[in-house]
Amino acid sequence: MNMRSNFDQNLKELKSLQLKMADEAQVSIKNAMLALLNQDIQLAEKVINGDNVIDDLEYEIHDKALMLIARQSPVAKDLRRLHVALRVSSEVERLGDIAVNIAKSALHIGNEKHVKELIDIPHMMEMALEMVSEAITSFYSEDIELAEKCAEKDDKVDQMFGSLVKELLTYIPQNPDFTNQIIQLAFVCRFIERIADHSTNIAENVIYLETGKRYNLNA
Repeated sequence: MNMRSNFDQNLKELKSLQLKMADEAQVSIKNAMLALLNQDIQLAEKVINGDNVIDDLEYEIHDKALMLIARQSPVAKDLRRLHVALRVSSEVERLGDIAVNIAKSALHIGNEKHVKELIDIPHMMEMALEMVSEAITSFYSEDIELAEKCAEKDDKVDQMFGSLVKELLTYIPQNPDFTNQIIQLAFVCRFIERIADHSTNIAENVIYLETGKRYNLNA
């Protein structure tokens, strides 16, 4: 196998690891949300205890990418691919951290009756997870159009975040005993908004990979 073929094979393996990592992060986020909605303490603890799987995959990806840079001295777009791989894996690791944060909020709320039916928060999460899926797919396929489509949804998530937090805070004066829960739900909204931000960051890296230029799609 020549050096080019060997590099391509290693790059393919690297992307496979990143897809596995992204899948783990998405499952963790979904489970964290289910734990919150269903007040499932065991599932919340499972999300928290499983975060090391995502962390270990990030370490493996970083080691593999740095090894390729050191041993094969890639140039031009190949070097950008490895640089972007490192950045994307860091973004995905943060998605795993957010899943843990949502699970911790679920634990803080515990079995306390919800102050309101949780409908809007799952809807916001659904949109954020669509962004994650589109961002990861655009990265794997190096698809600029899909990356841009993903980033376009960020403003909508931001708007939902603002309106939901504003609504939640209006519940405190009438429901002072639920203040902790309301604050935790506001935190969850913030965590979801951050999921959208990290997805947009991945989309920005896809565009950088293809064009060599940096764009701020969160502007």
